[in-house]
Amino acid sequence: MQAHGERWRAPYACDPAASRGRLIREETSPTRSEFQRDRDRIIHSTAFRRLKHKTQVFVYHEGDHYRTRLTHSIEVSQIARAIARSLGLDEDLAEALALSHDLGHTPFGHTGEDALDACMEGFGGFDHNAQALRIVTRLERRYATFDGLNLTWETLEGLVKHNGPLVDADGRPFGRYGERGVPGAITEYNERDDLWLATHAGGEAQAAAIADDIAYDAHDIDDGLRAELFALDDLRAVPFLAELLDDIARRYPGLERPRVIHELVRRVITRFVEDVIAESGRRLARLAPADADAIRRAGLQVVAFSPAMAAADEAIKGFLYPNMYRHQRVMRVRREAEAVVRDLFGKFVREPQLMPEEWRLDRAREEEPRVARRVADYIAGMTDGYALQEHRRLFDATPELR
Repeated sequence: MQAHGERWRAPYACDPAASRGRLIREETSPTRSEFQRDRDRIIHSTAFRRLKHKTQVFVYHEGDHYRTRLTHSIEVSQIARAIARSLGLDEDLAEALALSHDLGHTPFGHTGEDALDACMEGFGGFDHNAQALRIVTRLERRYATFDGLNLTWETLEGLVKHNGPLVDADGRPFGRYGERGVPGAITEYNERDDLWLATHAGGEAQAAAIADDIAYDAHDIDDGLRAELFALDDLRAVPFLAELLDDIARRYPGLERPRVIHELVRRVITRFVEDVIAESGRRLARLAPADADAIRRAGLQVVAFSPAMAAADEAIKGFLYPNMYRHQRVMRVRREAEAVVRDLFGKFVREPQLMPEEWRLDRAREEEPRVARRVADYIAGMTDGYALQEHRRLFDATPELR
């Protein structure tokens, strides 16, 4: 009988029994694997609970049926587990990474992140991936003997590198960090606990990353239709979606619109997941990795879309960008949300005593970069509603963001 009720794992899966461990050593659990403990710590964290009230994609709407960061994270975790199970990866690690991948996001979705990054220009910028690492290694304060959640090396590595390596073999930043460099929060932690920034992450992190892409495509179509930012027929501009809509029409002529939307979203997820499993299986067969490190050193994403499905993913995102993310109604709200974040940042940097007691700094004694980062940490942790509440407390006029 396998310990902790674990399912079969392939040789290339991350094995919790062979984890590189935690920065601060702890006794093992008699009932849970190391990756199960990581997942549970993430779920019980304050940052995870706040995701319930953080915007996923900021759309002009009123209602309770649109995605938040929390519901998005749950959907990503379901897809990640399905992929991990089919490929023989560790499901608990994939789930932990899926549930934690958005912990560092600000209020107001990517709008808030862009605004906070602009405010932090000259102070190291703001990056939600680096902020997630700060949260799980420093900002969460729940345990008697350490700050953060003291997660395993595999979870931290996957959290930082789920989208691929951050530096090349010579340590030079590339990709999204090519111009500005790797965020300080990541480089500082990496000096204490080497996360192998020049390699890909393990297969579980790759499964969580591609599950994020799948969930985005599916639920942004759903939410965009609910918000009436575009119509079902508009989606026919994407051949992949037109094919699915034709199949639904053939099978269920006259089906009412809400059911058509559900059938479409369901098919999008199914087709993408089945493709990832098939394509990743082919890549794994060619690579024949003997262990998890062989996937890290493969030099390419092993858990991936086929070329045809990668094109479909790109086409969906190409449709959603102008028709949802840059829709005029959305952009109006974005501008107002940006102003809220900028106002709060400026106010708290000038007067840090206005923050709650546990966040305050003596501005006269602290260097400006440290004050700015402290303010950024505080604002990044806010929910949408709390950010508006703080703005109303400090300013005469606050937008409704509707």
